[in-house]
Amino acid sequence: RASTDSGPGATGDGGDGKAEDRGTHDLGAEADALNAQRRPGEAKVLWLQEGGVDLPRNGSDVYGPWIVGDTVVKAMFRTVSGYSVTDGSRKWSLRMPSSLCAAPSQPTAEGKIVFGIKTGTAADALCNSVQMVDLTTGKAGWRKTYRRQGAWDLLSDVSMAINGDTVTVGRTSRTDAFRVSDGAVLFGELPGNCQPFGFASGPVAIAATSCQTAADDHKEQQVQRIDPVTGKVQWTYKVKKGWEVAQFYSVSPLVVSLKQEDKWAIIVLNENGTYRSQLVGGTDDYGTKCGGDLLTEGKNLDNCLGVAADDRMVYLATKPPEDDLTPTNKVVAFDLNTGQAKWKAAAPAGQTLMPMRTEGGRLLMYVAAGKNKGGGIASLPPTGGTPQMVLRHPAAASMVERGFFDSRVVYQNGRCLLMHARISGIDDEDEKSMKSMAGFGS
Repeated sequence: RASTDSGPGATGDGGDGKAEDRGTHDLGAEADALNAQRRPGEAKVLWLQEGGVDLPRNGSDVYGPWIVGDTVVKAMFRTVSGYSVTDGSRKWSLRMPSSLCAAPSQPTAEGKIVFGIKTGTAADALCNSVQMVDLTTGKAGWRKTYRRQGAWDLLSDVSMAINGDTVTVGRTSRTDAFRVSDGAVLFGELPGNCQPFGFASGPVAIAATSCQTAADDHKEQQVQRIDPVTGKVQWTYKVKKGWEVAQFYSVSPLVVSLKQEDKWAIIVLNENGTYRSQLVGGTDDYGTKCGGDLLTEGKNLDNCLGVAADDRMVYLATKPPEDDLTPTNKVVAFDLNTGQAKWKAAAPAGQTLMPMRTEGGRLLMYVAAGKNKGGGIASLPPTGGTPQMVLRHPAAASMVERGFFDSRVVYQNGRCLLMHARISGIDDEDEKSMKSMAGFGS
């Protein structure tokens, strides 16, 4: 059950800097100095961005980045900010009424998003409010609260997703769904003892559901396609007993990561929810990074780095050896129909590859910076081979880039953006001056 809070929900700072400190260092001069050392064929450092927000003692998760038109948006603690993708200048900043505690991985096609925020500023405040924000303008829209009751609901993490004009707020024992455009309540607890606890954002609403069993442990789980407007279940795939749905690596094709305490499996389902294949991983150890692996509290089911899929293959990155001083790894392509590995491609020496997505039949990957080696974006054809650089970051900026370990990476319109998933520092000055985003491009 939802209630509408009075008031506008949040106010912008009108560019006067109250919501966000611009930071104390001239990062434009730092970017210029790095660009002056560029070698032929290297892209530019377009801009660098400091954290700029005074954070609580243990730091804060950083949500985003979301790109809407020519604006890139990040959100942290109690501030949502939009920047120009071309030069990093701040376009708008919005002060939230309380701390952010969840956010979907994607906004709507119109650039609207709904954030999970805490109800109040006390240390024990619950994550049980939602606030709509237009990422194009930086204006706040409707705000609602929803009830959390019972041990499973109160103790569980919040998972958010957007499907069309629906935002879902999932917990272990139920999901609340709202219409993004106006905040109308669409559905809550569904009939029966199985309830969705998380969705994957995208055009089709795919959910992970848990079933309250006689042991009351929610250990029986399912994958379901659910109508995002009515909550009606369209098909169900029952997960083998003892296994839990961990992540959705892809919705189209539907690639699902399952886990037990010390085991991991990846299955592929058909569009109608029937079983297609299971990946045969061999002796390699794979290195996807999801939610909590990025040192964040986020529990969305669709925010993994290091995995991509298209209509023929699933691409995974192997973990580099832990004792290697110049770590490197491989990308492995698996056939969707058989689950068997088709080929492996090695990263450049002393660097690691991370699959991002496929585009025009090619796999796009982020190449992490190495010692005195810039990172960048590389591609591979469906047949594998040697990765070809699409965007090469300057070697002079390798130290800056290596500071963005385990960061979120976005590549769009020839620009690569890196963003820390979490910021913390020794003191306030350290937090504010830590680089939170970096843009590279030609």
